[in-house]
Amino acid sequence: MTEFAHEGTSYQAAEGEPPEVMGRNLISASHLLASATAFFFFAFLFAYFYLRSLNNSGMFQPKHVTPSITLGTLVMALSVASAMLVRLALLDQRAERRPQWRFKAALSLGVGLVAVVLQIVEWPVVGFGPYDGGYASVFFGWTAFNILFVLCALLWLENVLATGIRYRKLDVGAQPPAGHASGDPGRPGQDVSDPLSLIRPGLEGLSFYWLFLAGLGVVAWILLYLL
Repeated sequence: MTEFAHEGTSYQAAEGEPPEVMGRNLISASHLLASATAFFFFAFLFAYFYLRSLNNSGMFQPKHVTPSITLGTLVMALSVASAMLVRLALLDQRAERRPQWRFKAALSLGVGLVAVVLQIVEWPVVGFGPYDGGYASVFFGWTAFNILFVLCALLWLENVLATGIRYRKLDVGAQPPAGHASGDPGRPGQDVSDPLSLIRPGLEGLSFYWLFLAGLGVVAWILLYLL
């Protein structure tokens, strides 16, 4: 394998890609990810209505299978608030208000993490398990995977925010030190020219997906807590 890569390997063919290309890719990827997420959660939506229509022996949702509407509402509200804060951060970033967008992004990250903690707290206190009927199975499956997707969105947000904080002292359009945006300090350049310009499309893609995910959370809240 040494003939393919070694210390003297030239990476110039892979460097200098226009940032607009990656920016468009990030936004397109967020739309594709939203579509895949919708198909994934459609399984729980179908299971909910199918098992509810069958209601074998009246055991779809026994009387004792009732989650805390207070905790469920808090999780949903905090998820929506986190998504809205990302949207506001994007508006600030577009207006070149860099301290403001970083603050709102950090606040969104904190609010999202609180929502995750509250959801985890709810599971052991609901008083039933996933084996207590069709509703209980859907409840635990839907909320568990929803939190998994939320954590992935928060990790995406953390990466964008960390980049903004790391290069906060650079002027708009300035280049970071060689190799910083390539993941390899020994490389002479970046994978894309002006890599810091990818913060905005990254926020745009994240904002779209986070709002979509929060919308799914509202649907789950209506079905699992109100109906």
